[in-house]
Amino acid sequence: MNEREIRQAWETFVADGRVPSDFRQDIAASWVRSRGYTSIARRRNAPKLPEPELYRRRHENRILLNAARGALARTADFLAEANSMIILTDPGGLIIETRGDPRVIDSGRDVHLERGGRWAEDDIGTNAIGTAIAMKRPVQIHAAEHYCEDVQRWTCAASPVRHPIDQEMLGIIDISGPARTFNPQSLALAVSVSQQIEALLLQNVQDTREELLRVFLSRRSRWQNDEIVVLDNRGAIIHATDAALAALSRDHPGMVVGRSIEPLRGVPLDLWRPLVRGSLPSAEVEIIDAARRQAQRDDAGDGQIGAVLTFPSRRRPRPVVARPQAGEAVALDDILGESAIMRETFERVRRMAASRAPVLIEGETGVGKELFARALHMLGSAEGAPFIPMNCGGMSRDLIASEIFGYEKGAFTGADDHGRAGRMEAADGGTLCLDEVGEMPASLQPYLLRVLEDGVVYRVGSNIGRSVNVRLVSMTNRDLLSEVACGNFRRDLYYRIATLRLAIPPLRERGDDVLLIAGHLLHRSARAMGLPMPTLDHEVADVFRRYPWPGNVRELRNVIESMVVLGSAHLTMREVPGEIVRAVVGGEVAGQWEDPAPGTAEDRLQQWSAAQRAVIERELAQTGGNISLTARRLGIARSTLYAKLEKYGFRRDH
Repeated sequence: MNEREIRQAWETFVADGRVPSDFRQDIAASWVRSRGYTSIARRRNAPKLPEPELYRRRHENRILLNAARGALARTADFLAEANSMIILTDPGGLIIETRGDPRVIDSGRDVHLERGGRWAEDDIGTNAIGTAIAMKRPVQIHAAEHYCEDVQRWTCAASPVRHPIDQEMLGIIDISGPARTFNPQSLALAVSVSQQIEALLLQNVQDTREELLRVFLSRRSRWQNDEIVVLDNRGAIIHATDAALAALSRDHPGMVVGRSIEPLRGVPLDLWRPLVRGSLPSAEVEIIDAARRQAQRDDAGDGQIGAVLTFPSRRRPRPVVARPQAGEAVALDDILGESAIMRETFERVRRMAASRAPVLIEGETGVGKELFARALHMLGSAEGAPFIPMNCGGMSRDLIASEIFGYEKGAFTGADDHGRAGRMEAADGGTLCLDEVGEMPASLQPYLLRVLEDGVVYRVGSNIGRSVNVRLVSMTNRDLLSEVACGNFRRDLYYRIATLRLAIPPLRERGDDVLLIAGHLLHRSARAMGLPMPTLDHEVADVFRRYPWPGNVRELRNVIESMVVLGSAHLTMREVPGEIVRAVVGGEVAGQWEDPAPGTAEDRLQQWSAAQRAVIERELAQTGGNISLTARRLGIARSTLYAKLEKYGFRRDH
């Protein structure tokens, strides 16, 4: 049929629902479906989502967007001179990206053929995007073949993009332009682009699964007592213990379909924790973030590559963040931290572990210095070698010498009749860890220096030397060089114990690590109290990110334990200690206004939300609406900014 005959067929169909027998059957079937949607008969343009919802939907489809960027850019260069544009939609027909001829893109706004436009058949009738979704195959719709009259000045060719593993439809690639530019090769181009995207998705899946297994194996020790299932970011099983699979099949029939956990298929990783709690109450879930990609990943957060489900109910939980017991080993992979600064710290620990040189670990109170000392010991010592901790600030000056060096019988009043070996001898072949080394009395510092230089220790009250082979790890929250300048610490001893220096970053410099650690502490505290695992409200998470945590991980642990005791299954701002709320509201966020009015905690939180909105609005205005730049200026992830834009109802004109 020529265009005039198609137009006559459309007019006849609109009038009485009849379609010529020789008409294209796929178009006829689509017209019939469209006629059933009575609300669209006179629709002049497609429905359009508000900006906050579009932000959210783009975030949900970030994997598809990332995979399509290269192909879209290459095709856009070609179409810029062809009076056409290329469109990417989500699986429901929502346009999430457009590229190509700027004049065509601008013209498309008249019918909402633009970002946010909804082009399913039940939104705007027969069109290439919606009809390709309905038919699940490529299709070209030209001019009067469109159901709604105002769209008939367009020609469109669309092809589905499918996931390379399970063939689920992820979206649509569409080539659109004015009807006068009709080109039968547009359909072949759309199919070619969709295939390019699918090929890249397949490569990404393979790379991601390899990376997931590498990360899992590097951390395997933390789950060595558990039954586990390793899942990729679409819920597909990559690795599992036989017992875990048997338990799933036995206790949750129908949950494992093929090689996937059905309730998690296609669900964003951000939502897995509540789903797992509802579907698998005996399981725990840990989201895995690819360390090597974290510095490179885009603001949408696609560094999350999968998760590990554990079934530890029959096992004794292993402490990770808690202060370890004497002699207990801590693997470096047991220390929680995914931020760039922590990855650098972990790498320094690995390099230092290869040397027996003394290490000075520096950091604020509560950052977990002893955890790193134990990790150094575990990496650099033979299995079974002793790790002997001692707090130089936790005992009287009179006892420190006998504790470190030991003593002979009769050395002082109350001494053991047989004498006693000191910590230095006990650590022979292993590691002596001196906490608060800056508190060591000046009178003892020369003796420690001599032992370190000679490798010989003399007990108090004895002139018999005993050879020791000890690695010294010292820890301090002071600036020891300042103590040296003040005469409180020997310069020669400082340089002896600080051959290698390891600075542990405070929690406030570790970004979203605070939420990673908070999640672990929530689980540990709830399990210790026999309570279900609680969740954190997003406003609480935001406060946790902004609060400076002067007491570091130790303070966070105390706060979490308090909230779990006093709170419920969903922890909100009501459970956050008042001093933390006041510090954040009166500082980083609420500092945008002068002298906040007094009132209840709820009044303050309302003021806080208003201040957040004002700050975001100001930054958006200054960046001209650039989301990435605004997020960087605010110091938050782009995904966090999307959530706030949605919460506060921002539109494009902000």
